[in-house]
Amino acid sequence: MKLNKEILRLAVPSILANITIPLVGMVDLAVVGHLDGEGGFAAATLLGGIAIGTTIFDLVYWCFGFLRAGTGGVTAQAFGRGDREGQAMALARSLGIALAAGLLLILLQWVIFNAAFLFIKCSPEVRTLARQYFYIRIWAAPATLSLFALKGWFIGMQDTVHPMAADLIVNGVNIATSILLGYGLWIFPHLGFRGVAVGTVVAQWTGFLFALLVLRLRYRHVFRGYRLRDTFRGPLRPFFAMNSDLFVRSLGLIAVYIGFTVISARYGDMMLAVSSIIMKLLMIFSYFTDGFAYAGEALTGRFIGERNQDGLRSTVRGVFAWGAAVVVLFMAVYAFASTPIFRLMTSDESVVAAGAQFLPWLLAMPLIGCPAFIWDGIFIGATASADMRNASVLCALGFFAAWFLGLLIAGRNVSQETAIHILMTAYFVHLAIRTIYLSVRYKSQIKI
Repeated sequence: MKLNKEILRLAVPSILANITIPLVGMVDLAVVGHLDGEGGFAAATLLGGIAIGTTIFDLVYWCFGFLRAGTGGVTAQAFGRGDREGQAMALARSLGIALAAGLLLILLQWVIFNAAFLFIKCSPEVRTLARQYFYIRIWAAPATLSLFALKGWFIGMQDTVHPMAADLIVNGVNIATSILLGYGLWIFPHLGFRGVAVGTVVAQWTGFLFALLVLRLRYRHVFRGYRLRDTFRGPLRPFFAMNSDLFVRSLGLIAVYIGFTVISARYGDMMLAVSSIIMKLLMIFSYFTDGFAYAGEALTGRFIGERNQDGLRSTVRGVFAWGAAVVVLFMAVYAFASTPIFRLMTSDESVVAAGAQFLPWLLAMPLIGCPAFIWDGIFIGATASADMRNASVLCALGFFAAWFLGLLIAGRNVSQETAIHILMTAYFVHLAIRTIYLSVRYKSQIKI
């Protein structure tokens, strides 16, 4: 009972914060989806522009997912050991990498955007809109990457309230500014499509400043006596080895999610708009499950630091039990409310009609996705980076193998709709591979 309360203490704030993440994506899509005719572009084209624009940032930022995952696991284990210097060092190293990388991304923005379109195929109109979005949003890069590190550090410190507050601030500001600037409400200028990107930049820097304020007011004692040169003390090879593994893991996940968007873009703006909305709906479930994954991450790292085998085993059982409850809830939501939610994303009835046949795929997400996401949290807390790397590589290979095999079976003249069904099958194959591999590796790898 006590452990369940601890799991909920850590999970509920993360879930509350995560609820606002899909809301941001939904609002961004809804703002753009209701700008039909803006700049001479149809709603489907505008939706495609933001889908491609956000896809490029997913490609870039997911490469730096190790800033959150690596920081969280290392910090949680230092917390379990009562190692204050280790806690401070974990954040200092990650923040240094985050700020340097963010500035580098700004300097290389032209190269990054044009390199992305060596792989992404879409209409010229969608590319024009994606370019507008990218060159505005890139200015949030240092803040965004720093928030990755800060969020991981807070979770490792068994604190999910402050990252929740930071997320709520970021997402709330993002939603408000996107609407105000997108439609030119009140005293704000009418920026239309560009307003969504500006809203993201303002929100990320606001959240970063808030997180620094939390460090100053709540965690000053952790850094008392810590000197910047201490960041480079001790062995650096394990730190970089772990982050290298997590970087490769990120590349594997990127390959799947970017592949999903790139492939759907090849079948026209309508299928791109539909698939991007379907993916947003799929990810709503993951944001709830991630709350328990974060709880599993924090407690796994802490109990490994404390060398508490019983606590570790109880944590794994507990987070999976709570994850099963989320599965039941979301299967009901997807069964009865998927169409109304889809309609919230766009007022274009042609997009709604085109997406109707793909809605049954939503029912598969809770059953297949839950264990994959929960295991991620457990393995991050244990800093079992090699297994996470291997799982990611295997699931990426499985995704593309399933896609090409599906095309081979369907034949040369596959319809747009059939192609998207094959794509959805490939996506769920990748989730199943993650679940199976990490389940098999748990008993031999996650131990004190």
